[in-house]
Amino acid sequence: MKFITTILAIGITGAIGALAKPNVILIYTDDHGWPDIGVAGIYDDLKTPHLDALAKSGVYATSGYSTAPQCVPSRAGVLTGKSQNRFGVESNSYDLDGFNKELTIAERLKKAGYATGQVGKWHLGPTNQITDHGFDDVYAKNSNRPCWATYKLSGETIEMQQVDDDLYHLDACSEAAVTFIKRHAPNPFFLYLAYRAPHVPLDAPEKYLSRFPGEMPERRRQALAMISAMDDGVGQIVAQLKAQELYENTMIFFIGDNGAPLKIHKADLPGGGPGWDGSLNEPMNGEKGMLTEGGIRVPFLMSYPASVPGNQVYKHPVWSLDVAATALALAGLPEESELNGINLIPYLTGEKKGAPNRKLTWRWIAQSAIRDGKWKLLRGMGREYLFDLESDPSEKNNLLFTQPETAERLRSQLSEWSSELTPSGLSVQGSSTNWVNYFDFYLNGKEPKNSPLKVMPKQPSDPAKVGGWIIRNGTMKQASNGLVITPLRKDKAPFLVPPRVAFESPISVSLRLSNQKGGSVGISWREIEQKDFPKGQKVILESSASPNERLVKFGLPIKSATDHFRLYLPVKGTTIHQVTLESGENTRTWNFRGGVRAE
Repeated sequence: MKFITTILAIGITGAIGALAKPNVILIYTDDHGWPDIGVAGIYDDLKTPHLDALAKSGVYATSGYSTAPQCVPSRAGVLTGKSQNRFGVESNSYDLDGFNKELTIAERLKKAGYATGQVGKWHLGPTNQITDHGFDDVYAKNSNRPCWATYKLSGETIEMQQVDDDLYHLDACSEAAVTFIKRHAPNPFFLYLAYRAPHVPLDAPEKYLSRFPGEMPERRRQALAMISAMDDGVGQIVAQLKAQELYENTMIFFIGDNGAPLKIHKADLPGGGPGWDGSLNEPMNGEKGMLTEGGIRVPFLMSYPASVPGNQVYKHPVWSLDVAATALALAGLPEESELNGINLIPYLTGEKKGAPNRKLTWRWIAQSAIRDGKWKLLRGMGREYLFDLESDPSEKNNLLFTQPETAERLRSQLSEWSSELTPSGLSVQGSSTNWVNYFDFYLNGKEPKNSPLKVMPKQPSDPAKVGGWIIRNGTMKQASNGLVITPLRKDKAPFLVPPRVAFESPISVSLRLSNQKGGSVGISWREIEQKDFPKGQKVILESSASPNERLVKFGLPIKSATDHFRLYLPVKGTTIHQVTLESGENTRTWNFRGGVRAE
């Protein structure tokens, strides 16, 4: 009887384990080039041991795609499982009314009893409204400043509010993901972890930069460091899953949102602001903002040890829309015909052989494309290209005129698909000069007319940051009487960015400076909930020419709290002696005489 009881107990336990709904984790990276993971085997300057191990435990999809070459539409697509063109989220500039009406993966999985969490970059509306889209736990960190959250890294639940963890944002996201797992370990969960990396601003701390010594473009070093920080986070997540005995029964996706922005030249510009983000797309052609392979083919890993054999290299096309369909199937929910992806599990287990019977289709503003098996048709800028991606993944040989029947078949299928979109058609806007230049360079072999290296010469590395202050469009040098600012261009004002300090309104700024030729001095600001610097949020004063130190004072009509300022200076050179920010009893002074001192 004891033997029979033991056998029954083992059987019951096994049955319960088999019935347990798998956890799902979607890790989404930002402006991350297709070859920039170690398992791709393209570049040897990477250090991604945890991602390589994740690939070994499951599947490396060599033809993994995003649904758009830009942040907002690709995120709208992956979270709904539907082509974002169907509900009007064409690009970053379009409104989100359509997305707000759609069900997300989180909303669907909650019906199956899943706990849901969002960590990192959102970019789909106000971050303090993420819970409106099915996410109960939120830690929306995407920069080194306070973020909206519903829980603390210690695990404590809080009302949605801003928290400041004083951590590098990628490390904070990894910690928040681990905390989420701890909070919900007994029950099935869905976690959407969206790292803001290696997207600009490039801001890796020395902890990660020091892993990549030697000669290389500084922007490449920054990208490698930020990718390494994400890799550490993946290692932490897997370790926590194993500690909770959840690893085998967790489906992990690791996917990029689009290709890297190269700006054609991959210019190693000073600072970490706009421009090349240091990531690479080669040997894929093109970059972010294009429907070439370099713009939409992305890192794509999948791991589900309980069912999916490891050490797989899957060569058939898959894309981010498959995440939703796969997650719903794992949760035991009925198949949704409105979704545009498929459940990948049968193909990864070998239950279904060969490639899924479907075509992948894209439209992004003035460009459209379709992939059917090895064939890809690309349209844009009044041009057409046909590529055989099996023999020519780098899209160098246009077969449009040698394979006219294939081109016509794909053209007809693409046109039929586009007629179902909102709005309908193969494009929704005319081509821009920028896109024409990209197509000319990457697809037609024309040399670009202007190099950014000629427009903005490389800034010496030493004075890029002094005492936490960062300069743009200029250089700065510490002198005994203050900080000497030298513009890089005669037509563009340099500006300083101070260390972030939160201030409530109203705010006054006192600036002590001297300059020989006078000019405009300005302050702009971004309130805590704003993503960009609005045009109207800037105060400009004229500064008279004088070699003597003088005081310039600003009153800023700020409506709410802010922690991000820009101090614009004359294009003819300036020496900054002291800056004071004041709001009520909160005062912060930086004295630049003889070295930076915060007072």
